[in-house]
Amino acid sequence: MTSILLVDDEPMVRRIMRGSLEKSGFSVDVAENGEVALVKIRAQAPNALITDIEMPRMDGRALCAAIVKEFPDRTYPIFVLTSLTEREHREWSAGIENLIFLEKPVSVRKLLVTLDAYFDAGKAIEQADS
Repeated sequence: MTSILLVDDEPMVRRIMRGSLEKSGFSVDVAENGEVALVKIRAQAPNALITDIEMPRMDGRALCAAIVKEFPDRTYPIFVLTSLTEREHREWSAGIENLIFLEKPVSVRKLLVTLDAYFDAGKAIEQADS
């Protein structure tokens, strides 16, 4: 089962997104900020990370930077949820491989389509290589 770590400081967002992702067949763990997420990633890397940007204690930018530094061979995608759409709000991500921005408000349906497309493409590549 594909595992997803969902990082958001809003309990309602976590609850709604977790429920929808689980109904679609994903195994979902949650964290309320980047610090908690990093502890969970150290224990078990997910197949995908979905993170908000603006959170207390450790925000999404700092989380992504810590992941790149601590896990330079990371292969799982990082989906960043943000309402900050201007280019200057995304410059921090230059050089971070496999990072996808999704604009808030993110519909759960669009998120599921994006996740399915990502994982279906990965399966196709694996099958072609074997």
